[in-house]
Amino acid sequence: MSAQDVAVPARPAYRDANVLRWLTAYTASVAGDVVFFLALSWAATRAGGPSQVGLVVAAGAVPRAVLMLGGGVVADRFGPRRVAVLSDGVRCVVILLAAAALALAPAHLWLLALVALIFGVVDAVFMPAVGALPPRITTADQLARVQGMRGLSIRLSNAVGPLVAGAVLVAGGAEGAFAVAGVLFAVSLATLLTVRVTPVAGPSQRDSARGELRDGLRYVRRHRLLAPLVVVIGLSEMCFSGPVATGLVLLADERGWGAVGMGWVASAFSVGATASALLLTVAPRVPRAGAAMAAALLVTAAGAVGLGQAPSLTVAVAFGALIGLTSGFATTLTGALVQTATDPRHLGRVTSVTTLCTLGLAPVLFPAVGITVELWGAATFFAGCGAICLLAAALGLAVPALRRAELPEFKAA
Repeated sequence: MSAQDVAVPARPAYRDANVLRWLTAYTASVAGDVVFFLALSWAATRAGGPSQVGLVVAAGAVPRAVLMLGGGVVADRFGPRRVAVLSDGVRCVVILLAAAALALAPAHLWLLALVALIFGVVDAVFMPAVGALPPRITTADQLARVQGMRGLSIRLSNAVGPLVAGAVLVAGGAEGAFAVAGVLFAVSLATLLTVRVTPVAGPSQRDSARGELRDGLRYVRRHRLLAPLVVVIGLSEMCFSGPVATGLVLLADERGWGAVGMGWVASAFSVGATASALLLTVAPRVPRAGAAMAAALLVTAAGAVGLGQAPSLTVAVAFGALIGLTSGFATTLTGALVQTATDPRHLGRVTSVTTLCTLGLAPVLFPAVGITVELWGAATFFAGCGAICLLAAALGLAVPALRRAELPEFKAA
């Protein structure tokens, strides 16, 4: 068997060596991202003060958002595995060079901004490529499990990454943390090279990049399931991919729970999300996936409102765990539905659209968090998040193609 071919698995994804190699590569890459961004923020604070951190981070965030749709075109045109490998290689080289530069001379803001800019451009092609890989390394009946495994990977990386970054920053400074991030990207690259993928036949004649982008957007717009599903993803993720964390800090301050209380609620959210990812990793199948997704979003909406009205820290922790469980469940199902329904030739572009919805809509709410809490209190903000999530659930129930969406059932050989 060639390195580009993958046999149809006769076992669950969590026992498939090829999927586990991909998961190892993905985990190392996400952990590298966490270490890198913490080290970048630390170095920017030391070089220019707290006021400059936002500018350095924005140097990476802006090109990532602007170029994301184009990154989907690149992933579909050249193949997601090739693009992911090249992206990891570029990140590894750039971060190790940055570590060497910081070891030889004090950090300069222009250097940190340049590194962030390169990472933003690379992320714009890496993220669609990663999203397009699962259907090429396993079968359609395993995609929900793979999405659950991916959720576990993200939780593990987000838990371990800050601890690693903090320890290395104390022991070796920003240059040491950059070097560790570079090593993690190298591990991701080496492992990804061993992953076998199923080739997908492309069109005999290629259009221009702009034409392929238009074709991808037209494909999403005309698809009876993907069009409403993309809207559901955007609505359901815009609060829970960042603004809720800020709202949680303000809620804890308003109620007098302090940093410890905020940490308990945030931890409960992570535990709930981890539980949902683990459940979907081992579950043979989720029947009536579309309806289950909408039901999970309904509970998430109620949980968000309940969190804002929580009379005590204990109740808030319970609601935090509930929100993590149901929102994680919905996120995993939407990801699996996208990958099952999409033609593999368009998956990079479709992934870029869903990723842009998540990353592009969430920052819009950040300024509104502080204003809403200051004027009307934290409960109003969480009620607003619940209303947005409720709208996503209503759309999932109102559109027949979404409500009746199913995931294929695993049949062991």
